[in-house]
Amino acid sequence: MNTVNLTMAVVLGGLYATGFYLLLQRSLMRVLLGIVILGHGANLLLQLAGGSQAGRPPMLGDVPIGQMADPLPQAMALTAIVITFALTTFLLALAYRAWQLLGHDEVQDDVEDRRIRRLEAELAHADEETEQERDSEATR
Repeated sequence: MNTVNLTMAVVLGGLYATGFYLLLQRSLMRVLLGIVILGHGANLLLQLAGGSQAGRPPMLGDVPIGQMADPLPQAMALTAIVITFALTTFLLALAYRAWQLLGHDEVQDDVEDRRIRRLEAELAHADEETEQERDSEATR
């Protein structure tokens, strides 16, 4: 039976919390750091979920089956490392290009986001006015 190391679980929670916090920031470099930290958290999660029991190399014929290490968590962690590296290089190139074109790396609001926010504010204001009219008619 594998038990979860409490220290590793706390570190994993800290990595995820920090990564998500940075991911929600406006600076593209902070978003990049958030992705990198989340990638490290995913790698740690895969290692933690794979168990901490060491084993012999999984080569058939050399080692009895009961003593072999499970290669799947290691393969998943290597895949996660490659994906994190690819995403990091893409975001780094994106941040560099944004810095070249705009002179800053701040992520701006989309025009459509502003329009939706304005529409929601107008609808909320119209709902308040309708509610006030109902209240005034009820008091008459």
